[in-house]
Amino acid sequence: MRVLVIVKATADSESGRMPDPECMAEMGRFNEELAQAGILLAADGLHPSMRGKRVHFAGKSRSVIDGPFAETKELVAGFWLWQVKSMDEAVEWVKRCPNPMPGDSDIEIRPLLEAEDFSPAFTAELQELKARQSAQAEAGKHA
Repeated sequence: MRVLVIVKATADSESGRMPDPECMAEMGRFNEELAQAGILLAADGLHPSMRGKRVHFAGKSRSVIDGPFAETKELVAGFWLWQVKSMDEAVEWVKRCPNPMPGDSDIEIRPLLEAEDFSPAFTAELQELKARQSAQAEAGKHA
């Protein structure tokens, strides 16, 4: 199963404070363990919300809201995408993770929806379209 591992934002991450070199080294070693175990699919940190935008949908109309966004506890500072055998395995890996923030922090784990989760709406035609899109995205990574 694939899971998105979400590092929740804190006042420090929203202020633009970068992790210290020791934290970066610890996280680098942890990411290497994930890669060696064949779990790591992707990982990145995000700029503070002051550099972001939100697009609000109301029917057919769209409005753009500039960051920063007020609810720090609802914001994301970074993420991993992992391939694991179970949610329990993901939890065990997160417990081994170095604290990504200088103080208290939270990491949320969410399973990704897979094609079979959309049945019967995920028709053979849509499955074929998704396969083509995935192949194009993969080819783009190697271009």
